[in-house]
Amino acid sequence: MSETYAGDIVDAHHHIWRAADLPWLSGPMVPRIFGPYEPIRRDYPIEEYLADATASGIGASVYVQTNWPLDRVVDEVRWLAEVHQETGWPMAVVGAADLFDDSAPETMRRQAALTPLVRGTRQQLHWHERPEFRYAAAPDSMKDPVFRKNLGVLADLGWLFELQVFPEQLPDAIDLVAAFPGVTFVLVHAGMLIGPEYADLWRAGMAALAERPNVVVKLTGQGTFVHRVDAGLISSVAREVIGWFGADRAMFGTNFPVEKLWTTMPHLVTTWKNALAHLPPAAQDAVFSGTARRVYGLDGSSK
Repeated sequence: MSETYAGDIVDAHHHIWRAADLPWLSGPMVPRIFGPYEPIRRDYPIEEYLADATASGIGASVYVQTNWPLDRVVDEVRWLAEVHQETGWPMAVVGAADLFDDSAPETMRRQAALTPLVRGTRQQLHWHERPEFRYAAAPDSMKDPVFRKNLGVLADLGWLFELQVFPEQLPDAIDLVAAFPGVTFVLVHAGMLIGPEYADLWRAGMAALAERPNVVVKLTGQGTFVHRVDAGLISSVAREVIGWFGADRAMFGTNFPVEKLWTTMPHLVTTWKNALAHLPPAAQDAVFSGTARRVYGLDGSSK
């Protein structure tokens, strides 16, 4: 008999922001991967996030970088440290650095010196023929030698790398994670399944990635391309991902406030709870809490 999860929840992927810090948000509207975004072209402060999270039963969170200008990513971490000092939230931070530039190691070391909250870095590598889906400069950026050299610094820092790619890029991702067995890679948004036409590529790539023990997956962002909470899609993706990776290598996150464009946080959380209700209680606890606490070193736990 299935039982809906009622335990501890860690939000492994969320944002807060001040619009003035983000030219992409405060500047002219342009087509983007998550569709029209007028409602979030404003500040989303920790107070609003906490109201959303409290209403959803979330007890801890991981902030993920929000594309501040690359010359201000140290300021981003400094601001998050101040927010944490004032409120106790978030409990961990994933920052950013330009890993295609030789200055990246110094940037990351400066971030590490500011606060022990930083657990890793994200640089979005997804590239697509459709401009509104594209972030990286090239589809094969994971092969760049400067990027790879800088990625090696993460092992020295004890940091993880948040990997965000499309299904067509998963073969390069498999090669990348194999080349850095000492780095934990967190695959963002469950491999970003754009639509059913990419399902075969996605399944092949995800199954191969699952063979690499240094990869964990975020069950996040499933509204990105459909612009709604699709219970069927969420259930399907969750079942397949957990089938490949297991519950102890999968973790839930809200992706707020992006998903606030089409839902409330309680509705999103409830939909994910329903999607995972068929799992044993220990597996549900891993996805909603245990995996994130281990991967991000919350409560003194470690990878």
